[in-house]
Amino acid sequence: MTEPVPVAVPRKGRPLEAVLERVAAVADTENAEATVDQVTSVLRYEKAITKGKQTAEKGSYERLVEYSDPADPSGPEFTLVRDDREGKPRRIVFDSLTVELGGTAVHLVGREEPFRALRTHEFALGFDAADLVLEEVVSLGPEGVSNLAAVNERIDPTESDVRVVTGLGDTVYHTLLGTPEVVPSGGELDRGFLTTYEGAMCISPRYERLVEAVLGMDAVRGIEFVYPENGQEEEAAIAEAGVGVYLTVTGNTARDHGLVLGEQLFPSETVLLENTAEVDAEIEAVRSTITGGLREETELWA
Repeated sequence: MTEPVPVAVPRKGRPLEAVLERVAAVADTENAEATVDQVTSVLRYEKAITKGKQTAEKGSYERLVEYSDPADPSGPEFTLVRDDREGKPRRIVFDSLTVELGGTAVHLVGREEPFRALRTHEFALGFDAADLVLEEVVSLGPEGVSNLAAVNERIDPTESDVRVVTGLGDTVYHTLLGTPEVVPSGGELDRGFLTTYEGAMCISPRYERLVEAVLGMDAVRGIEFVYPENGQEEEAAIAEAGVGVYLTVTGNTARDHGLVLGEQLFPSETVLLENTAEVDAEIEAVRSTITGGLREETELWA
């Protein structure tokens, strides 16, 4: 029997939900949609426990046993990891699931950092946030990147064999935000504004290299990155700084803090990735099944 094709996926959160939703849409497996709904429900419940919004009547090990079916080796499995919260408590996250995609058995394998698992050639295919690609391997240049199509062009082939294949459409945007006082009268809060702006720009601490890649090094000259204080809302910190970059969906929270929504700089989206050195005919077939019908502008390999 042919071994299933392993595909690295996130263990939790919005990116994993986007992956499971896509898999359910294209899977041959009977009841794939119901299985995916089950996995999503479990993880949302576990997240609610993590956030203190739910109280579990049973311990984590008991819940872990309930979520898995030992009689179904291809069914969903979960695992325990140590969370980053104070005290490092356990958290139940996704571990694996086997589905049929285009007649090929595919083993979805949970990883903390799928992108890095592809970089080390553990997997030929995987899903992760586009943000991580910018943080890790996109080269910094005078000009920034504004869309997924530009990402592959900025990956040094001697640095990594991993490339973005397509986005899954679960898009929120890294958006330029500012107070009305810093926006020129009649002007736009966009990349052009940054060519003359000098001063503080508030961002999340881990996103410094991402913001540099998105804006370009010319645009960040004269800009000092500042960060929210511990426990401070990002929008409140940006309002204090005057200008910042943060993820927005509707922008309502930003407006509540008196901020103007500027240019949507880059899509924060779950993407399908491939390690080009590991692609063979079987991988190509799985890739084709996953990408079939996705919007054409994000299909970078076609």
